[in-house]
Amino acid sequence: MAASTIITAVQVERLDLPLFEPFVIATGEFPAANNTLVRIELADGTVGLGEGSPSLSSGGETAQTVLLATREMAALLEGRDVAHWRDIAAFLLANFEAHSCARVAVEMAVLDALTRHYKIPLYQWFGGSSTTVETDMTIPIVAPAHARDLAGQIAARGIRAIKIKVGGDREEDVARVVAIHEGAPHAAILLDGNQGYDVSGALRLLRVLDRHGIEPILFEQPVHKDDWEGLAAVTARSSVPIAADECVHSPADALRVVHNRAADVINIKLMKSTFLGALDITGICRASRTGLMIGAMMESRLAAAAAAHFVAGIGGFRYIDLDTPMLINGDPFHGGYSQTGGVYDLSEVQAGHGVEKW
Repeated sequence: MAASTIITAVQVERLDLPLFEPFVIATGEFPAANNTLVRIELADGTVGLGEGSPSLSSGGETAQTVLLATREMAALLEGRDVAHWRDIAAFLLANFEAHSCARVAVEMAVLDALTRHYKIPLYQWFGGSSTTVETDMTIPIVAPAHARDLAGQIAARGIRAIKIKVGGDREEDVARVVAIHEGAPHAAILLDGNQGYDVSGALRLLRVLDRHGIEPILFEQPVHKDDWEGLAAVTARSSVPIAADECVHSPADALRVVHNRAADVINIKLMKSTFLGALDITGICRASRTGLMIGAMMESRLAAAAAAHFVAGIGGFRYIDLDTPMLINGDPFHGGYSQTGGVYDLSEVQAGHGVEKW
């Protein structure tokens, strides 16, 4: 049995995917998804797929650094046994600590190959808590009129929560949020500051929205990722739950959030923390009664499906933000889940994360 789970080949290639329109946030613009694809083959012929999707402003990685790092990792993987996936993940952490996107691409492919070999769905491997997750959909920084139209389109698709990128000019942010509320008046609203505000600006934004009768269900990373005191101050003074995102990459970061009472919720992104770190962060959140959120970089169906399996398997995630496949114009993958509105149904997956390349 052990011999059949040995890695015999690893392939790495660029995965450049166009978007329907440029995706603008407070820290920059994504004109496309420039990702990396990892393909692992086992001795018994089983194949596993993984994806790395970097964010320079969040993790300091680029498409080129992820590509180069995964190629370096590939040279060290042949002959290793995916049945010991934690040992592989720990080895990569010890030698490529700064390259989380590259590491999670490999971890994803390893776990996919392993669970395909065992013929069980990835969500069952992580605990089998559920077979469905329900995602929001994000509207980037755009003009209010366009935001209103996008909100109507999202609501028409049956998606019940809208995440709104803010963190630029406050008046423009307010106008955009109000327009989205008009376009989808029954949708729950989440705000994502992407580090764009200071303490007073974040609290003022919430007060102004309250005067418009708008109460978001979450405000994500309103201040700079290094402003821990500021994040704690917003959390202490806000009636809206505050989420830590860019400031949390490792379990140690999550412990700091809990110790400082810096946020009500932690947004786990596999591209920041990898599966290895995300499991520890989940445990920290549960033990401290800190809310759980899952998010994504600019990921295709491949990585989004893997994250959905992680969340469905573990359970207990209140906020789900895995919408990026819906922003890609011509996703090259299929499988992993079926979709109705914002609900991803994983129940038909027979093994692994279930994603295949067309």
